[in-house]
Amino acid sequence: MSKTYTTVLGDMWDSIAFLQLGDTKYTDALIAANTQYREVYVFSSGCILEIPDLEEKQTADDLPPWKKVNG
Repeated sequence: MSKTYTTVLGDMWDSIAFLQLGDTKYTDALIAANTQYREVYVFSSGCILEIPDLEEKQTADDLPPWKKVNG
């Protein structure tokens, strides 16, 4: 089931990603899910955005030092 978010005046991609997805690192995924608004920097009110379902993938940079493979 898709989740949506309706913008308020002044919303920006990174703030929406943080509020809806928990981190600004998901800004690219949010934009990719809403390509019709990709050129918008600051939103007006009333734009309906699709919030993507994310599968968390850990990379070596995300792991704590004791879980990283050395060598």
